[in-house]
Amino acid sequence: MQKTAIVTGGSRGIGRGICLGLAAAGWAVVVNYRGNAAAAQEAAELVEQAGGQALIVQADIGAAEDRERLVAETLARFGRIDLLVNNAGMAPRVRADLLETGEASYDEVMAVNLKGPFFLTQRVAKAMIQLAESEEDARPAIVNIGSISAYAASINRGEYCLSKAGMGMMTALFADRLAPHGINVYEVRPGIIETDMTSGVKGKYDALIDGGLTPIRRWGQPEDIAAAVVALAEGAFPFSTGEIFNVDGGFHMRRL
Repeated sequence: MQKTAIVTGGSRGIGRGICLGLAAAGWAVVVNYRGNAAAAQEAAELVEQAGGQALIVQADIGAAEDRERLVAETLARFGRIDLLVNNAGMAPRVRADLLETGEASYDEVMAVNLKGPFFLTQRVAKAMIQLAESEEDARPAIVNIGSISAYAASINRGEYCLSKAGMGMMTALFADRLAPHGINVYEVRPGIIETDMTSGVKGKYDALIDGGLTPIRRWGQPEDIAAAVVALAEGAFPFSTGEIFNVDGGFHMRRL
């Protein structure tokens, strides 16, 4: 049976790149989106052109009823979940100094970036355990898409940094809990990736990259993240779990 992946926030940017990478490897892909139906439809068409099956599911990962519907519709269509990619994320709507960060912004960012992925993973893990118990060869996996903001402080978007730091511990927790069931959990930690989310700061980062901010002097692309996710999904690292894979052009290295 065809392996099935849920990719949250799969309609645009990194998420779309992951969907297309999995499709090219023969996966069925659930393209989750929150608000941009046209982008999700376009992503689904590209998935099918790449050789995969696509299911579009609108769901706000921050809402419990939407998470449950995402899982239910996936199981109704494909009968299994072999991979969960927790990619959906948002930056604060307004970048504010740390001393001016509001509770509404904090709560919204945390709901989408950390609370939602935590409880979606909890729900999907139960389905994956059943799959692993019923099929001897099944190797479900979970991949969290983090960020270098987990350790690189940005004092005008503190809530985002906190959410991504929390995802690092979430990865470790679920990796520990699910290892006895043969379910590996990983984090892919992107650096500066060229997407619509970063389009507003392109000039700033063009200059920083040209000046040597990263040893590999170019913007990262969604395809770079997709390559890492596909390798993990296809079982390239069977004796690793709880691992963080930096896909950041070398940004994480401390250099003098």
